Amino acid sequence: MTISHPDTDQIELANVLTALGDETRLAMLGYLARNEGREMTCGQFNTLGAKTILSYHLAKLREAGVVRVRPEGTRRMISLRRDDLDERFPGFLDAIIDKAMTIAVAAEAHAPPVPADAAWD
Repeated sequence: MTISHPDTDQIELANVLTALGDETRLAMLGYLARNEGREMTCGQFNTLGAKTILSYHLAKLREAGVVRVRPEGTRRMISLRRDDLDERFPGFLDAIIDKAMTIAVAAEAHAPPVPADAAWD
């Protein structure tokens, strides 16, 4: 299965800004920035909402060129496209990551406990 992503030169600032204009997606960016250099699974975002909601938000981030999603069996591995974004818009990501990480930490602190059988990848 192939998942489409915009090439680096196809990433448009308006699309990135639209994708990051949602607090859940900003929190996802914060999670990814905090774990930069490591791929994350969808289940690692489960404190932010239900699986269907997160799938929707991940698709918006992927379509805008903010994240790369790589299938691995039944799981989807997500990584931040920092190099591509830095190439297209130098300094942009650094300007918003601190706020995104603050939102991610706040989301984790206010998240209800997730039952063990509710986790998903």
